[in-house]
Amino acid sequence: MPLEVHVVTPEREVWSGPAEMVIARGVEGEVGILAGHAPLLIRLAVGVLRVRHDGSQDAAVVDGGFLHVTSEGDRTRVDVLATHAEMASEIDLRAAESRVAELEERLRQHDDAGVRSELAKALARVNLRRG
Repeated sequence: MPLEVHVVTPEREVWSGPAEMVIARGVEGEVGILAGHAPLLIRLAVGVLRVRHDGSQDAAVVDGGFLHVTSEGDRTRVDVLATHAEMASEIDLRAAESRVAELEERLRQHDDAGVRSELAKALARVNLRRG
């Protein structure tokens, strides 16, 4: 029985459908979810979320949030509630690279936790898009 997966942000549903596996980056490390997984709630780190389905894989960048797993009988549901998420195909590589350069320059001028956080998000997008 496949997983039922929903990746959502406050603005939109980013991806949904059946899947064989979900791989996410939590604040304490990576986690893989298969059908029948025990109930789970983890806090997501900035990073790549991978959804394997139909012999292929889709990937998105998530900027934090939560991953919630529920299992009832033979049904397992994975909800990714992300602050912000973009599928790899939606990422504008040039814009992401420009944003990285801008944030790196701002960090050289003044070290700031907010800028470091934004840089991590921009780098995750560049790294995912470059593959």
